[in-house]
Amino acid sequence: METISRPVPGTGAPVDGGESFATLLGHWARRLGDRIAVTHLDHRDGGDGRAVTLTWRELDERVEAVAARLSEVAGPGERAAVLAGQSAGYVVAFLGALRAGMVAVPLFAPGLPGHAGRLAAALADCGPRVVLTTAAECEAVTRFLAGSPVGPAVVDVDAVPPVAAGTHDWPEPDPDAPAYLQYTSGSTRSPAGVVLTHRNVLANARQACAAYGAESGTTSAVSWLPLFHDMGLILGIGAPMAGGLESVLMDPLAFLERPARWLRALSASPGAISAAPNFAYAYCASRVTEDDKIYLELSRVVSLINGSEPVLPATIAKFHEAFAGCGLRPEVHRSSYGLAEATVLVSVTDAGKPPRQVTFDRALLAAGYAVPAAASAAATTLVSCGRPVGQRVRIADRTTGEPAEPGEVGEIRISGPNVGRGYWGRAEASVATFGLPPLDPDTGEGWLATGDLGVVFDGELFVTGRLKDLVVVDGRNHYPQDIEQTVEEHPAVRPHSAAAFAIDGDGGEAAVVVLERAKDTEADVAEAASALRAAVSAGHGLRLHDVVFLAPGEVPRTSSGKISRARCRVSYLDGSLTARRLG
Repeated sequence: METISRPVPGTGAPVDGGESFATLLGHWARRLGDRIAVTHLDHRDGGDGRAVTLTWRELDERVEAVAARLSEVAGPGERAAVLAGQSAGYVVAFLGALRAGMVAVPLFAPGLPGHAGRLAAALADCGPRVVLTTAAECEAVTRFLAGSPVGPAVVDVDAVPPVAAGTHDWPEPDPDAPAYLQYTSGSTRSPAGVVLTHRNVLANARQACAAYGAESGTTSAVSWLPLFHDMGLILGIGAPMAGGLESVLMDPLAFLERPARWLRALSASPGAISAAPNFAYAYCASRVTEDDKIYLELSRVVSLINGSEPVLPATIAKFHEAFAGCGLRPEVHRSSYGLAEATVLVSVTDAGKPPRQVTFDRALLAAGYAVPAAASAAATTLVSCGRPVGQRVRIADRTTGEPAEPGEVGEIRISGPNVGRGYWGRAEASVATFGLPPLDPDTGEGWLATGDLGVVFDGELFVTGRLKDLVVVDGRNHYPQDIEQTVEEHPAVRPHSAAAFAIDGDGGEAAVVVLERAKDTEADVAEAASALRAAVSAGHGLRLHDVVFLAPGEVPRTSSGKISRARCRVSYLDGSLTARRLG
């Protein structure tokens, strides 16, 4: 059986009854008092970012006031949805719901472009009794909820008056009671809420602190990831509450407008720990100017986590080449794997050395076997995602679920205290995904089926793709990221803009590539498409059914800027995407 595990000091201890992120906030407020707990860098005026701060004591007092207000309109166990922009107020709202004994539902404000349908679906699914927001979003939230048949109460956390300390005696949280619902992307189905208990989220936050080298007083969490995303929430709120870390937040749009803002925040935060998808590192390398670099001092960064999409060796090289002169050390770059069903973090590469890279035979890898090969056009280099952190990972046969043979690609399955209980209100999907056999004889824990493909090689996890994303044509498997990497080598294609997927054709599945034309190019798209077809045919033995060129910024993305293959496929099939094609 291909199973790997790594005990991490401090992550195996059971979660004490009565502990939650909100109770830990009280602990740190008493211990750290007037030290800064949360800093939000507000870039809405287009400048360098106005710092809005809360000390641990101020944060605790505001959370106490919000919890008191919630107790007037809802009861323990009811859902409290957070609809707000990235801000210190979001942190207050989320922790206030937990302190009041409610089940928090971290979502987003109605103004997030292209995501109104997802927000409405998530609210309909969880049925919140109350919605928490901030002064900046209150009017828009009230308008958005106006059509609800039985509208939830709306609480503006910025308008809640303070309460005297000790006014309320909150019940001790049950470690196995739901803490919050983490909604998945919903790009291929209506969004599903993963039920995460206090035990789950505290275990994973502590696993993260131990793995990333976090220490109260010496490290801080710096993040532009949305707080309603799994990694954004644990990095921006969970780990700081578990480890007593300062949290430095900025809006995702502020990063996308000027990626140097993220690096400047890292420079200004000694001992910084941060995380981002692979595209963000490439984006920084291409967009941060030499003038920007004058202000960067990155030698004190502790960990930069690269995860949530395939980690490309070329991206790591470009990022470190771009910022080595700013003091960035190669070993701080650490690749990671995780998913919402496991709270977030599953595995990460070891501290103190760059992530391992291994080149495999591409055809054999697609056939299900990881065989090392010399670098060539017929090979694929993968970056290790390290080893699990306080949990176990095994590779299972993708059809039978039985343990895979050594070196065999299969479905990644996970077991540990951080794995959620199931999907909110979805018993059938929960049974198919969570608690699968064999059960651990000591803990009774089963296995989580991730839907991701991977292999264990020399004791480390290598993620090869997603089951649902495999492009299967003429009985052969193709990983979409390999096809995307090939087409993005053409100068007419905008970097990090391609999406490869399969559609049902008359003769079976057919492959489609959607991409953006590079900025400031006059390339003929018909000629470029012909060249791309030839490159994919030569490199992968695959005939492309269609190549769709779009203008820059037109390929569907997630709210954090990642390409969404699933949304591309849906838009291609309904014709809304091909209506915008160039040429």
